[in-house]
Amino acid sequence: MPGTVRIPLCAIAMTMLAAPLVAQPPRSQPAQQAAGSTISPRNGLESGFRKLYEFRFEEARGDFHRWQKENPTDPMGPTSEAASFLFEEFQRNGVLTSEFFLDDDKLLQGISGKPDAALGKGFFAAIERGRKLTEALLKKSPRDPEALYAEALLIGMTGNYRALIERKHWEGVRLTEKAEGLAEKVLALRPDWGDAYLPIGASNYIVGSLPKSKRFFLWFGGVSGDKTAGLGQLKRAAEGGHLLRPYAKILLALAAMREKDLVLADRLFHDLAIEFPRNAQFARELAILRKENGALSRP
Repeated sequence: MPGTVRIPLCAIAMTMLAAPLVAQPPRSQPAQQAAGSTISPRNGLESGFRKLYEFRFEEARGDFHRWQKENPTDPMGPTSEAASFLFEEFQRNGVLTSEFFLDDDKLLQGISGKPDAALGKGFFAAIERGRKLTEALLKKSPRDPEALYAEALLIGMTGNYRALIERKHWEGVRLTEKAEGLAEKVLALRPDWGDAYLPIGASNYIVGSLPKSKRFFLWFGGVSGDKTAGLGQLKRAAEGGHLLRPYAKILLALAAMREKDLVLADRLFHDLAIEFPRNAQFARELAILRKENGALSRP
């Protein structure tokens, strides 16, 4: 049965994965970890993530490298670096565009070309460094929410790469399902952690949007989805997230286009274009949306 499934499940969600990216709550909302310390917002990573959203990947990695030198035991450094490689591969293949996201064949089967070898090498090297640091933290404190979230991101991004970039879909399903479980543990400890809703919401929405025949195969393997719940979770990440907030807006805008909620899609792409004027993709998506649907009013 596993060999018949060709669905990347949460492949659009980095975790940055993803996906796949790193986020902590603001400094004004501290909470006690199991070890007794407070969660750090890691504001020093923000400049790198802004450059990442502007597709300035080498500059973003420069910021992440500096963070790693200053914080050698923190897995957020290599996790952020891994996100930059994955996001660059996404951008190279047009994954985060309406042309890709609204095409069911592309969404389900992954990219058509070959992965970039240099990006892949950098990605997996950063994943391995982050994994070792996270493993050390969880060995000391198994309920550390920061370490659990870092592990969720690392596993989720690996699943994204396997499924969407390498098209090893069943392996991607298993990894992203594991990442979602870790994100749920984070939310059990910190329900206000907005960015943790992103991987769960993206998976719920994508799986819930699949044809019933595809969903049956995933259900048979223990994977389920809920489109309505997924949209709600994406909205929570887009409204209450931190470093992943713009990424959640991208996914929510694309989902809104699929759902014909054109006013919401217009507002989100408009906001992204204003926030990141150096990224021409957001303005391009907004122009495409308005060309095809006319002027849309924004609340």
